[in-house]
Amino acid sequence: MPESAAQADFVALIPARLASMRLPDKPLADLGGRPMVVRVAERARAAGAARVAVATDSARIVDAVRAAGFEAIVTRSDHASGTERLAEAAALLGLEDSRIVVNVQGDEPLVDPALVRAVARCLADAPDCAIATAAHPIEDVAAWLDPNVVKVVCDRAMRALYFTRAPVPFARDAMTGFPQRLPASLDEAFGAAQRPLRHIGLYAYRAAYLRTHASLPPSPLETLESLEQLRALWHGHAIAVHRSEKPAEGGIDTAADLQRVRSIWARSAG
Repeated sequence: MPESAAQADFVALIPARLASMRLPDKPLADLGGRPMVVRVAERARAAGAARVAVATDSARIVDAVRAAGFEAIVTRSDHASGTERLAEAAALLGLEDSRIVVNVQGDEPLVDPALVRAVARCLADAPDCAIATAAHPIEDVAAWLDPNVVKVVCDRAMRALYFTRAPVPFARDAMTGFPQRLPASLDEAFGAAQRPLRHIGLYAYRAAYLRTHASLPPSPLETLESLEQLRALWHGHAIAVHRSEKPAEGGIDTAADLQRVRSIWARSAG
């Protein structure tokens, strides 16, 4: 019997590294008096994770995390992706194959604990899946057309069929004259009850899949779209999708993002 959604037991792992081209030392940026990566760990703990750990190759991050009372795991510096860092961390922790691991990005201090919990529950309720993620309805044509907005198409059981940067699904009858003519709204293209889905980059994995991930060759589709999750689909690993009715808060990539998040944080603290 699959684990009940209400009893999903999961580990939250937070990959973090200092080598950011656009915002150096990003995980240690001050946010309300504590390093950003610690704020992320606090959110993961609030989500109900049975264990929260930061996976990093930086001694400075390790010191900051441990000083705040959280667990830090020292990983190699040569990982090609955060998923590979997660896999090493899961191995170092000795997690059993069935354990659910949620990857909470170290630059998303505004991540909603309820969303973290929901993605973990989504995987607990999908024993046929190796991964779970989230998506929300797109509300405007510009976002649907934007290649920086990743879309996901699902089957009726909310299993991912494909992730892409293209505007999908393509509403053929509403797109006569495309690309010269665009629909005035997504209501025109899809109707009020149907919306294309924007992928939210939050993942839950079974530890068994993490052990397999690094040995899977990159897929041609993954290379074309620059979307790592297509590797799992290419090799036959199913992905469950939790539908959220609201967008997720954006992460921090630039100094402007950091200022935006600091403003939000100050308002919420006040």
